[in-house]
Amino acid sequence: MKKRSVRIADHPTSITLEDEFWVELKAIAESRDQSINQIITEIDEARGERNLSSAIRIFILKNHKP
Repeated sequence: MKKRSVRIADHPTSITLEDEFWVELKAIAESRDQSINQIITEIDEARGERNLSSAIRIFILKNHKP
């Protein structure tokens, strides 16, 4: 797992995800012509009480295109 720094709505934070999830998150961002920070901000706004790293993993699973 690798910890990376991101910005959520201009607020810096760090997120720890497995490398495979970072690869998929980057691919989703590229396919949507968005930055990883933009996607993570959207996930953060919609996650409710869920842990952010868990919310990101679930987002990736729902949006993964084999």
